[in-house]
Amino acid sequence: MTERVDAIIESIRALEQELEEEFAKAQAGLRFGLEHGRARFEAEVIRRHHELKTGLARYLARSNPLVVLTAPVIYSMIVPFVILDLWVSLYQAICFRVYRIPQVRRSRYIVFDRSGLAYLNLIEKFNCAYCSYGNGVVAYAREIAGRTEQYWCPIKHARRVLGAHDRYRGFADFGDGDGYAEALKKARARVQATPDDAPDPKA
Repeated sequence: MTERVDAIIESIRALEQELEEEFAKAQAGLRFGLEHGRARFEAEVIRRHHELKTGLARYLARSNPLVVLTAPVIYSMIVPFVILDLWVSLYQAICFRVYRIPQVRRSRYIVFDRSGLAYLNLIEKFNCAYCSYGNGVVAYAREIAGRTEQYWCPIKHARRVLGAHDRYRGFADFGDGDGYAEALKKARARVQATPDDAPDPKA
């Protein structure tokens, strides 16, 4: 990888860190902290949240009938999500041990913390839990797939790929046959050495 590309990647990492710091500042203004991994709001904030909650009857009365009719289609996605969750968990439990790749920690991707928000009614809490699970499973599976790709085929595509996982940046260039064997060896060593909750250090 060229020095210019390395410099750009470092700039991106610095900006990501700066963004995280700004998010932390914004959260501090919402007056909540984490206690044993759970969000805790100040009493006055909780009182205000209760005032903001929309009751179930009013919530349903204001709902678009067409949106209500599509609900069974949305919720039917729980079936493929559960199958994907179980299948990739089984896959990494078996195969990652053989490949000596650290297993992905599921709890880092599937997080249910919105149910404690007092301004959400029962339906909104259910929807939030559903979205947390669906998106969490996809992110969890993506990291498992990314580690698998890094082990078996760490080569960039000829065309630009939208939404490529973080590990993709460290893959070998497309068409670099001379350097592929060495790049594969290094990519496998990196993925085997990466902690289960960290990105590829060379990505």
